[in-house]
Amino acid sequence: MSEQSKSSQAPDRTPRVVIVGAGIAGVQTAVALREQGWRGAITLLGDEPHQPYDRPPLSKAVLLGKADGSAFDVDFPALGIDLQLSRPVTGLAPDAHVVETADGPVPYDYAVIATGADPIHLPGGESQPGVHLLRTLDDAERLRPVLAAGKRIVVVGAGWIGAEFATAARESGCPVTVVEASDRPLAGALPAEVAGHMTSWYTEAGAELRTGVPVDSVRPGAVELADGTTLPADAVVVGIGARPATGWLGGSGIELAPQDGSVVADKWLHTSAPDVFAVGDCASFPSARYGRRLLIHHWDNALQGPRTVAENIARGAAPGMVYDPVPYFWSEQFGRFVQYAGHHPAADTLVWRGDPAGAAWTVLWLREGALVALLAVGRPRDLAQGRKLIERGTRLDPDRAALASVPLKSAAR
Repeated sequence: MSEQSKSSQAPDRTPRVVIVGAGIAGVQTAVALREQGWRGAITLLGDEPHQPYDRPPLSKAVLLGKADGSAFDVDFPALGIDLQLSRPVTGLAPDAHVVETADGPVPYDYAVIATGADPIHLPGGESQPGVHLLRTLDDAERLRPVLAAGKRIVVVGAGWIGAEFATAARESGCPVTVVEASDRPLAGALPAEVAGHMTSWYTEAGAELRTGVPVDSVRPGAVELADGTTLPADAVVVGIGARPATGWLGGSGIELAPQDGSVVADKWLHTSAPDVFAVGDCASFPSARYGRRLLIHHWDNALQGPRTVAENIARGAAPGMVYDPVPYFWSEQFGRFVQYAGHHPAADTLVWRGDPAGAAWTVLWLREGALVALLAVGRPRDLAQGRKLIERGTRLDPDRAALASVPLKSAAR
C-alpha cells in the first residue's frame, strides 16, 4: 500500500478494495481477492440492475431461449462482498482515494477499474426503432422474441459477434443478411488468406454475406447500403466492434492510451495512479512475449487478469506478479468451433495443417521458427498443444507441423 493510502486510512478502519464494474473481470477480481486471503472489505459496483452474469451465453443459450440468464454462481454475502447494483460510477479521484457515483463518493484503499468495453453504435442508428446491439442481458432479452418470430434480420458487421448472432438467427429460421464494409469477414482479426476461407460458411448456413459495402443509412423496415441497395429488415443487429468503457475517467489523471482509449496498465496491471489497478476489456498492458502493448477484448483475459490483480493487492508491498498471458478466445459459428491462441501480427511464417475447405483445419504462425499463434477450426487438440508450445516459446519444424495427422507437439525441434 502506498504512503498516500496509509496516511488516508484511519488506524481502526478496515482497508477496502472498491471494484468498478460487475462483469466477469470485476466479479473474478472480488472472488480472487478472497482466495488470496484478503480480509479487508470488498465493494463491487455494477451499473446494471441484474445480478452479475456471464456474457458468452448471451449470443447463444439466452438468445435462443434455452436459458433465462447466465448469472454467476457466486454467493456474494457469504464471501463478504458488498455488491451494489444499479450504481454507475461518474468519476475517480485518486488524490482523495474515492470513486465518485451519483449516490455519493465511495472511499477506497485500492481501486480496480473493470468497466469492460462499450459497443460501437452505427452512426444514425442509435435512435432508430428496431436497431439492436448485443452486449447486455437486456439486449438479448429484446432480441429473443425477434428470433422466435422468424423476422428478417440484417446484421451489420461480420466479426465474431456478427457471425455468432447470424448463427443463432439462422438456427431460429430467420432470413439473415450480413453486411460488412471490409472485403471479407473478420477483417480486423485475421489476415485475408485465412479469413477468406470463412466466407463460404455464411452461404452454407443459408445466410447472405455482402462484403465491401458499408451501410449508408437505416430507416424503419430497411437498411440502405452505400452502393444504393435497399435491404428489407424487420430488425438490424449491429456488431461493429467495441471501445474500452473509460469515458467516466475524464479528469481523473488516469493515463489512457490515445489510440484506443484503454487504461494504460503496467506489467503488474497498475495504472498511472497509486493504488489503482485496471483489468479486462478496458485495460491494455505491455507484453514482453510479443514486444508490444496488448488490448484484448475476450473472455479469457477477463478471467485471467483478476488473479494477477488480486495477488498484487494481497501482497501489498511485496514484489508483484507480472501479467503476460498467451491470449486465447473461442467462437461457435455455423456449426464450427473456432479457437485462437497467441498474437500473430509479428509472425513471419504461416503454416497450414489440413484443408481449409474441409471441416477441420489449423493455421500456425511462426516467428523466427517459434510458434507465436494458431487458429484451430474443429481441432481442439491442436489448440491445447499449441497453447503450451507458445507459452514455452517452442521452435517448430514447419514441414512436420504441416502434417495434420501428426500431433502438433511432435513438430517441436
